[in-house]
Amino acid sequence: MAHEPLTQAEVLLEGFLALDTPEGFRAELIEGEIVVTPPPDGDHEDYISQIVKQVIRRSRTDMDFSGNKGLKLKSGGDCPKDHVIPDGTFAPAALRLYRGAESWMPCEGVAMVLEVTSAKPRADRETKRRCYARGGIPLYLLVDREASSVTLFSQPENDDYRGLCTLPFGKPLTLPEPFAFDLETTDFL
Repeated sequence: MAHEPLTQAEVLLEGFLALDTPEGFRAELIEGEIVVTPPPDGDHEDYISQIVKQVIRRSRTDMDFSGNKGLKLKSGGDCPKDHVIPDGTFAPAALRLYRGAESWMPCEGVAMVLEVTSAKPRADRETKRRCYARGGIPLYLLVDREASSVTLFSQPENDDYRGLCTLPFGKPLTLPEPFAFDLETTDFL
């Protein structure tokens, strides 16, 4: 029985899914490129902690949080589906989106993703932003340590977000529904 030859995209996806990354590292397939990231530093994790505490305590909608949850997103062009791991993923608790989810889950139901820049900030500022917009994720929160700013991207359309609001650390950033509160960034200084 003859088998159809695999496409380059299928070979790339199979190779990616078979990767055995070292403990603490994470591998992502972003716009046809395999990206391996080392474990984050303590400051990176502190930013995430400050945001998660505020969302859990202050959000109008009860939210669940997952750190480093694999998301399958639409890809651009002939690439296989993007497999991206945000620093944080928020979803309404009523959905119980993470319960029973595979390692790589679809992004439907995700309310917001969070990224904190690290060694390669361009990926968070540009590449991942396009991936999240293509996936239709309503909100993308970017903490840019190099620029000392926080940006909220909203209104995804095709390969980008139509809305964005960037503020320096120390200024409150309004998170819209379903969160509906001002995210305090004074602890980011």
